[in-house]
This record gives sequence, C-alpha cells and structure tokens, in this order.
Amino acid sequence: MANIQYYDVILKPVVTEKSMELMGEKKYTFLVHPDATKSQVKEAVEKMFNGTKVEKVNTMNCEGKRRRVRGTMKFGKTAGSKKAIVKLTADSADIEIFEGL
Repeated sequence: MANIQYYDVILKPVVTEKSMELMGEKKYTFLVHPDATKSQVKEAVEKMFNGTKVEKVNTMNCEGKRRRVRGTMKFGKTAGSKKAIVKLTADSADIEIFEGL
C-alpha cells in the first residue's frame, strides 16, 4: 500500500457535461492518485472541503489510449489515470470548487 498523504490523493476535478449533470445528485468527479484507495479518497475529500460528509466512493482505472507515433507504423500509449466519483450525504455541504460552473 502506498504511503500517500490526504493532500496528494486528489489531483484535479473533472469538468465535463456528464460530471456537471451528476452534481445535481451530489456526486462529484475527481482525478485521483493511481495508488489511492476508496478510504483514502473519502478521507481526503472530508479534510480538504469543510462541512462535507462522504456517503460513497466509486473508483475506476482508465487505461491509456493507443496512439500512432509520428506518422510511422509504430504505436505508443498515452498515460492512464484513475477517476473517483464521490457521493455526498444529503445533509452535507456542497463543494465550493464547482459552485461557479
């Protein structure tokens, strides 16, 4: 298990049409550290954003895409990532990052 501090777990928020629709259901999407566990993501969200209580965390590993290299017949791969969808409880405060969007 990786020794990751809570401020290293969440890398950046994901801002897409689908993630904006999920905000109505109090679900927020973040890119997280590839070695982070669900419990580490829950702890990081609750510590970084005051007044939030996490009900549930779903994580997914996104594999990198295959790309051609410089017009040749050789192929490479883009970097993979890990996403987490965090569902907050009904009485929890909203996350301020997404307020102006």
